[in-house]
Amino acid sequence: MLSSKYVNMADLKSSHLNPPPSRLLAEVENAEKRQEFVEISELLFFAYRDFTSDPDAILADFEFGRAHHRIIHFVGRHPGISVAALLDILTITKQSLARVLKQLTLEGFIEQKTGSRDRRQRLLHLTPEGIALERRLSTPQHERILHALSETTPHERATFRSILLKMVNKETHAKITKLFASGHIT
Repeated sequence: MLSSKYVNMADLKSSHLNPPPSRLLAEVENAEKRQEFVEISELLFFAYRDFTSDPDAILADFEFGRAHHRIIHFVGRHPGISVAALLDILTITKQSLARVLKQLTLEGFIEQKTGSRDRRQRLLHLTPEGIALERRLSTPQHERILHALSETTPHERATFRSILLKMVNKETHAKITKLFASGHIT
């Protein structure tokens, strides 16, 4: 059983839980194509499992879960991100974010600052301890990605990136593309 430190199904916004039925899966009739589809699905599972295994071990030392990791990642990548923007990225409930954010703040990994233009805004920053934890969590993941990319061609990397983007819900494509182009979240 998962503890409350993990985001559970009730924490997720429901629009992402029930995608519309697709004819694509039904169209994969050819056994060879179906086998390729299943193998790619499983490879994605195994890649994700291994990609998250090192940070999971580090998080366990703090009794943190993946929700903590995601928050630390995005606050570290986008210092001064608003709570509203973080909610938009994570697509979790306010209650779930508040619970995890409170713990990260109390334990000294994140600090909240009031917005200079809008005093109602809560802007999030990693503390020095948060920066150190973010580096510990991301280093093994970056090394895993760099190792994999070192064995690929530029064309293979572009194809992989394109496939990952196509796996993201279409309504967020423009936001993600803008995020990568600008380097920050609006």
